[in-house]
Amino acid sequence: MVTSDQRRRQLAREKFERQQKRRAEARRKARQRAVIAGAAAAVVAATLVGLVVGGVFDSGKKGSAADPAADPSASASPKASPAPAMAIDQKAKYTFALKTSAGEIKVEMDAAKTPETVNSFKALADKGFFDNTKCHRLTTSGIYVLQCGDPEGTGMGGPGYTIADENLDALGKPNEQGQVVYPAGTVAMANTGRPNSGGSQFFLVYKDSPLAPSYTPFGRIDAGGMKALEGVAKAGTADGGQDGAPKTPVTIEKGTVTQN
Repeated sequence: MVTSDQRRRQLAREKFERQQKRRAEARRKARQRAVIAGAAAAVVAATLVGLVVGGVFDSGKKGSAADPAADPSASASPKASPAPAMAIDQKAKYTFALKTSAGEIKVEMDAAKTPETVNSFKALADKGFFDNTKCHRLTTSGIYVLQCGDPEGTGMGGPGYTIADENLDALGKPNEQGQVVYPAGTVAMANTGRPNSGGSQFFLVYKDSPLAPSYTPFGRIDAGGMKALEGVAKAGTADGGQDGAPKTPVTIEKGTVTQN
């Protein structure tokens, strides 16, 4: 018999997955609209050969729905940026140190298990990508995570490229519901709901959380970081709901990656 608590957790997980799918679909439609708009613009341009438009059709002023900053797979240019070239020691371990307004959080990363992910985080951190960004989402039921890494603070932003999924079998075989447990202290990649769609967003697990094994687990939080994270979780969300902005604002003041 399913208890009310189990049902509540299941509903929260389903809500999380629906949100991921809706966001992915919104991004797909935005890209489709951008392609259609681009094709229409090409037709107009062809019919106006010989006319001086003088910037009247400046696409930079249109406010396209395919806002690059709202899509982890987009960039500020029409073409997506390439992922950074491999520049780390793939046999080494690294520390992702987050100086946050809620306390310091250190994440130990093993490049041998997740080389693409660690390399990407190192490249982003070296550019100051995570500095002065907000952790925009706290979930307190069903799954127990704080989500960070979005430069826009909306859940839609990213670095302009995507990276491959890695280490997905690290947490064991899925149960009958197709889920594995992401243990407390795990740090994993967020994504759009599609394979190999990770960008810069990641989530920190403060309590064992059952999820589909679709999110690259790439690090472990240290004891001090867990204490800070648990304090944020205890305060709950800003609106008192089960999923939303944390009541205790969490800003990553500085994010660095160093080889151990």
